[in-house]
Amino acid sequence: MLKKEYSRREFIIKNSLAGLGAALTMGYVPSLIANTLDQNAVLDLRNAAEPIIDIHQHTDYSGRSNDLLIPHQRAMGVTKTILLPAGRPLSYGSTYYGYSNGLQAKATGNEVCYQFAKAHSDEFIFGANEVPDMPGALQEIEKYLKLGAPVIGELKFGLDCDSPAMQSIYELATSYNVPVLMHWQHNMYNRGIERFHTMLKKYPKVNFIGHAQTWWADIDKNHIDQNILYPKGNVSRGGLTDRLLTEYPNMFGDFSAGSGLGSLTRDEDHARGFLERHQDKLLFGSDCSDSEGTGKSCLGANIILAIRKLAPNKAIERKILYGNAQKLFKLS
Repeated sequence: MLKKEYSRREFIIKNSLAGLGAALTMGYVPSLIANTLDQNAVLDLRNAAEPIIDIHQHTDYSGRSNDLLIPHQRAMGVTKTILLPAGRPLSYGSTYYGYSNGLQAKATGNEVCYQFAKAHSDEFIFGANEVPDMPGALQEIEKYLKLGAPVIGELKFGLDCDSPAMQSIYELATSYNVPVLMHWQHNMYNRGIERFHTMLKKYPKVNFIGHAQTWWADIDKNHIDQNILYPKGNVSRGGLTDRLLTEYPNMFGDFSAGSGLGSLTRDEDHARGFLERHQDKLLFGSDCSDSEGTGKSCLGANIILAIRKLAPNKAIERKILYGNAQKLFKLS
């Protein structure tokens, strides 16, 4: 590469980063025009002074190539990403006979996440997962726990949250001292959230991470119709999610996806109080399948902006975007 070409590229990237920094201070992230950069230049918005851990991403997510995953995460400013694998594709009752294979999003499984994280170990970590009631499920999960997976999940299967198969997962998590990340969706995945407090009591050494529609809908004390998965409007403090976070030290919350973003933006006054009282229990995750990592189409970028806007102070913001995950997953 000629020195002149390198200097031009460096100039463009530095000025792009400076522009984004100014945009962040104004409370929005403009779409970045990729064509203004040399095709071989990777836009990297990470800030070593303010690292971000994304606890919720997937490989091959809704058809996004894994080559695009790295620039996507960097564009958000993420410094470390946990890849949550799907269970293997099965025509099984707990996968709704294949409907929810790939976490209902074409996400790939343990070995893909492991190999990708191994190849990019400075930025990515792999989780462990399997269809819980499949013969050999525990052995498959344990294989990747032994390889270093710091979490089991995303558990997104058509089973009761207190079923024997799910409890076998919780027992394995106890043995390996790793958290369990669960997708809560009424009458679909991890059924019976109203009974989950019994599992929190029974498995006090397991740190459970709540995520998805029903988990975030239930921040509202007045959320009565569980069939409404994306409620809007003001929130009354004291919903089931609020109580579980308050009453059980082993319950945590993952702000990823549209449900997490909606919980922050539907009632900003409530969100500020929620972030303050649960500041040690909340985690940033993106769970977005776009290719940009910026702009209106990227849920992760908008969740980061919402946390920065609504966190009562900088210390709480840093806990949610980095510190809590670093501690929970024992990351260096």
